[in-house]
Amino acid sequence: MKTRPPLSAANVRRLKAPLDRLYDTFNYAESAVDPVHVVRRFTAPEDQEVVAFCAAALAFGRVASVLGSIESLLSVLGPHPAAFIREFDPARDADRLRPLVHRWIRGVDLIALLWILRQMLTDAGSIEGYFLAGNEAACADTDVGPALDDFSGRARTIDLRDIYGTRGGRRGVDYFFPRPDAGSACKRLNLFLRWMVRRDAVDLGLWSRVSPSTLVIPLDTHVIRIGQCLGLTRYRSPGWRMAREITESLRRLDPVDPIRYDFSLCHLGMMDACGFSRPQGDLQCPLRGVCRPTGRRSRGPAGPFVRR
Repeated sequence: MKTRPPLSAANVRRLKAPLDRLYDTFNYAESAVDPVHVVRRFTAPEDQEVVAFCAAALAFGRVASVLGSIESLLSVLGPHPAAFIREFDPARDADRLRPLVHRWIRGVDLIALLWILRQMLTDAGSIEGYFLAGNEAACADTDVGPALDDFSGRARTIDLRDIYGTRGGRRGVDYFFPRPDAGSACKRLNLFLRWMVRRDAVDLGLWSRVSPSTLVIPLDTHVIRIGQCLGLTRYRSPGWRMAREITESLRRLDPVDPIRYDFSLCHLGMMDACGFSRPQGDLQCPLRGVCRPTGRRSRGPAGPFVRR
């Protein structure tokens, strides 16, 4: 049963104008350092799609580390990443990928990821085609949760024994394909979908068969904290339920494009511009007067702020 989001009609009126202004402030291509800028270096849509998936897949950890890992992978994929993946042969190409590491992701996990992407392109022509294969009805649902669950489920069935070995398991590559039904917030997949489905000065809008109204917010440290301070969610623990509830709250502000606020909320937190944990408090915060911090400012956030 669908539950009523925590955002009241009064809070909708209170938040709408400040969040729209915040969105406008960040809605230009170079407003903040973000992995999506790497995707924009490529001009062919098929290249942008596969680069976006790889960039979103690696978008966890410190921004500098994320960007460095993306660049290392792109140095292997070359100037035409989609063509490289369509012809990807682990026996021929794996040695160039094995030295790559991003936090707990090993080179063999990236080899497995590229092999999965090759199967998607071979079977459906594009990642969009694979995502929607037999799944058009799921994408017309309230949100993309069922479609995401099906997408990751099918990706996880692709045979990787030649890459990991019969006893090697596949936990590394499965990190790239989480499932809402297992409770995951699926933040990197939702980030990829935001880039592909939405179109503005930041997001590319390459896909035409998924509605922006069905997207779910990519749930990261900053969105969680600011979302709680704004009263967008009652949940305390991150996961799919929190991501859906924040999205449902934002849907009351913009039913057609609820997660257009994601980029600005995330980077407001990344830039430490919201006043939380800063000596001046909210004096310079764009959301001053509508954001109600839920924690003690003197403590600050738990750990360094990092992008997805």
